[in-house]
Amino acid sequence: MKNLMKPNMGLWDRTVRICISVCLLILGIFIVSGGWGIVLLVIGVVMLSTSLLGFCPAYVPFGICTRHDRPSQS
Repeated sequence: MKNLMKPNMGLWDRTVRICISVCLLILGIFIVSGGWGIVLLVIGVVMLSTSLLGFCPAYVPFGICTRHDRPSQS
């Protein structure tokens, strides 16, 4: 349980996610309206928060870690 929120995203992964999330937020705020705008905003906020935290919960069940300094598997 202590390893629940260990960072599992590398710098490249976080950078790409930040760029995509900013684009989605801009689309959701200024260009797309209605339900699709809200969907874009939610996805953008989730992507931005995971990239700022450096932890993606979707990676955990698959054992994915994009960090170069991967922690030991103990």
